[in-house]
Amino acid sequence: MSEAVQVTDPISAHGEGPVWHPGGGGLRWVDMLVGDVLWLAADGSVRRRNFGPVAAVLRPRVDGGAVLAVERGFSLLAAGDDGFGGGTEPKFLGEIWTSDLVRMNEGGCDPDGRFYCGSMPYDEKSPIGKVYRLDPDGSVTVVLAGVTISNGFAFSPDGGTAYYVDTPTHRIDAFDYSASGLTNRRTTVSVPVEAGGPDGLTVDSEGYIWLALFGGSAVHRYAPDGRLDGVIELPTSQITACTFGGPDLDQLYITTSQLALEPGSQPLAGALFVADVGVRGLPVQPFAG
Repeated sequence: MSEAVQVTDPISAHGEGPVWHPGGGGLRWVDMLVGDVLWLAADGSVRRRNFGPVAAVLRPRVDGGAVLAVERGFSLLAAGDDGFGGGTEPKFLGEIWTSDLVRMNEGGCDPDGRFYCGSMPYDEKSPIGKVYRLDPDGSVTVVLAGVTISNGFAFSPDGGTAYYVDTPTHRIDAFDYSASGLTNRRTTVSVPVEAGGPDGLTVDSEGYIWLALFGGSAVHRYAPDGRLDGVIELPTSQITACTFGGPDLDQLYITTSQLALEPGSQPLAGALFVADVGVRGLPVQPFAG
């Protein structure tokens, strides 16, 4: 497969959650544990804005603005403010929990415009996380419990299958999806321990799954039947997430992390990379609220 090319300096302590905002100027991602949202401008410069101690994942809203998962809940940015535009203060929808042992981590929207985000314990060991669904009316529902490190969440091209990762399981699980919810959980991919921890993922227009491997120095492409179809190797080990972007959605952007690494041991950790992979991605599912 094609090589990954470095786009930025190693500017993120823990880069995560890349997403292409088609109406908002391009790529966004987060420096999660310092609470910053980053924006890659057309000239290659990067801007950042802080949203508190944690900025977990964001998605555009149908009518403009964005929805953002923060440490213990969700915030909304108004139309005209995609994080860097209007400069309005976010509307925090309230704490979902009060424990300081747990934080939000990763998520995305379903085909009906509902926003999911999974939580995880700060100790990365206890199965006390949950996956929450924010509906357009502002209500919040628990859809999964007993989660340890909730990660990648994306849908097949027809919208009928959801893919999900709880990293310590070393699996990509699939669910049948309908407006009534997620059902029929099963394993689609079993990831060998030596390959790294399955982290963020995205799905391309052919229905193949692209999986970031934390500790594995790679992104893997899997067929819908679980067969390994390709590997993109990277010059740093902690690969966190990937998404398709660019005007034609044919560039795979890849985020990386410096988390817990010895200073200077991996000079490119925390940089953003991109690869021309010869296939297009799917448009981002926006939040309908």
